[in-house]
Amino acid sequence: MLEHTIQATRIDEHGSVARCKDAAIRLDTDMDGRADAFNPAEMLLASLAACMIKGIERAAPLLKFAFRGVEVHLRGVREDSPPRMVLVEYEIIVDTDEHDRRIELLHKNVRKYGTIFNTLSSATVLSGQMVRKL
Repeated sequence: MLEHTIQATRIDEHGSVARCKDAAIRLDTDMDGRADAFNPAEMLLASLAACMIKGIERAAPLLKFAFRGVEVHLRGVREDSPPRMVLVEYEIIVDTDEHDRRIELLHKNVRKYGTIFNTLSSATVLSGQMVRKL
């Protein structure tokens, strides 16, 4: 089993920072919000996007899937009581000349082998598609 650790520290009433390895991410923990940092819900969505992109990076060489770029668009719907994400919708846009069935094969790999994808899909409705960049 793999273990992952981070350390998060409150800087002041306006924000915090999370650190791991040689990296740091500014966190929006201000009750009024702030535009220059990710809030917790946005961090969750960013983690999912990173998982999807990393999954493509892992699967593409195995599948001999050629692509030039990837974009991930996410939308999370949060309910207030109890506070939780009830729905996450995504669109993965791949810049590729591969056939549609190969795009679906890549999408299947992203859904099957993504740690964050699998964790979230067992906790909420997670739906979306992978499409070719036009």
